Amino acid sequence: MSEIRRRPGDGTGGLRSGAATFESLREQAVTLRREGLSRRQIRDRLHVHNNDILNRLLEGEPAPEWTRRPNAKDDLRDRARELRLQGMTYDQIQLELGCSKSSISLWVRDLPKPERRASPLGTNMERAQQGRREAHDRRKAAYETTRTAAREAVGTITERELFLIGIALYWAEGAKARPHHQVKFVNSDPDMIRTFLAWLRMMGVTDDRLRFTLQIHETADVIASEEYWAEVVGLDASHFGKTTLKRHNPLTNRKNTGDGYHGCLAVRVLKGADLHRRIEGAWCGIVGAINPDQKSWMSDLD
Repeated sequence: MSEIRRRPGDGTGGLRSGAATFESLREQAVTLRREGLSRRQIRDRLHVHNNDILNRLLEGEPAPEWTRRPNAKDDLRDRARELRLQGMTYDQIQLELGCSKSSISLWVRDLPKPERRASPLGTNMERAQQGRREAHDRRKAAYETTRTAAREAVGTITERELFLIGIALYWAEGAKARPHHQVKFVNSDPDMIRTFLAWLRMMGVTDDRLRFTLQIHETADVIASEEYWAEVVGLDASHFGKTTLKRHNPLTNRKNTGDGYHGCLAVRVLKGADLHRRIEGAWCGIVGAINPDQKSWMSDLD
């Protein structure tokens, strides 16, 4: 049976002589421990000053509550767990408590991971998107303000102003081939067509002299487009010729379909040779008024 001798210099303090079995010492140590004595008190009571032996004697016996030193991090740990249960992230808890994320991870890793909560402006991307929306709204408001002011500035248009508008409009978009002097205007914008028709009527062209031809790609809704243009011009089918279909080119990306596509409408004036000459002369007058010293191209036709 093992035994421990207490001799001067053997680590037991040399306070007692003789021998004692390990088991008897352990029994005494355990009894004292369970009575609430500290390691120091047991050491002094049993005169065992060797820490290794003392550890063996007290192995498996927890220290009494009163001997435990309060841990400075216990409060932080409890607070970290509270914050985690409230849904905070590691970064937020670290900012709140000032401790390391490694410690936080150890303290709260057994708790469920909180769900991500979206904030109206919680991320840089959301803030950037909000900024773009606000900038877009400002541009749109400025655009509408400018557009409204320009529209109101036009006011009422006189016959002379409409005359000049019609001449410029035709010279930009109308047919100018010679020698037939045919008055023909083609456009896909319904407002351009309405404006040109208003000009023709001011110039004395009656509805019986008007003929229309739809030019449209075969991939479009032809019937719906014919009805659309009849409504735009306000005249029945007797004024419309056979629709001209354009073949679709599969090599292009253009689809020529959709609600906004209605093809182009060609407006032709019967017996329009005299009107064409008046258009030419009026355009020459506009150019001459702007550049009085410039030789007119009309002189080359004489």
